[in-house]
Amino acid sequence: MSEVPEKLIYVLRHAKSSRDDPDLADHDRPLNPRGRQAAQRMAKRMRRESVAPALVLCSSARRGRETLAPIEQTLGPKAKIKVEEGLYAAGAPQLLERLRRVPESAPSVMIIGHNPAIQEFAVQLVGDQAARVRLASKFPTAALATLSVRALRWPELRAGGAKLVAFLTPRNA
Repeated sequence: MSEVPEKLIYVLRHAKSSRDDPDLADHDRPLNPRGRQAAQRMAKRMRRESVAPALVLCSSARRGRETLAPIEQTLGPKAKIKVEEGLYAAGAPQLLERLRRVPESAPSVMIIGHNPAIQEFAVQLVGDQAARVRLASKFPTAALATLSVRALRWPELRAGGAKLVAFLTPRNA
C-alpha cells in the first residue's frame, strides 16, 4: 500500500485593520499602517520559508484582500487565488466545509479570514493538545498557522486530523 500524501493548510488571520472611519461598513475597513507593515513582513517571511500554496481562498473583506496583496506577489505563477464572499462571515464549521470542497489537484491551500472563526478553525483542525492550547491562547492579526494533514482526499478532512508544523506571527517574522 502506498503512503498517504501530505497536504498543507495555511491558516492566515488578516492583518490589523483600521477603525478610524465609524461610518465605514465592517466589510470595507482597510488595513491600518501597522497592518500593512505586518502583511509585508509576513509576505517576506513566507517567501523565505517557501510557503507556496497551490490555492488561496481569501475573504472578500477589504482587509483580507489587502493582507493578500503582498503575499500574492510571492506566490508562483501556478497558484490559483479565489476571493470569496462566503468566507467573510463564515464560522469554523463553514471553513471546514469549504476546505472539503478544495479540488483534489491542490496539494496545499491557504485560507485568509477573520477572528474568531479563523482561530477556532485552526484549533479545531489540530489534534495535539499542546498545539491546540498554543493556538487557542493567542492568534494575533497576520498570524500564520501551517498545518499538515494526511488525507486521501480533501473531503476526508476532519477535526483533530492535522498537525501544527509552524506558527508565525508578525513579531517573529
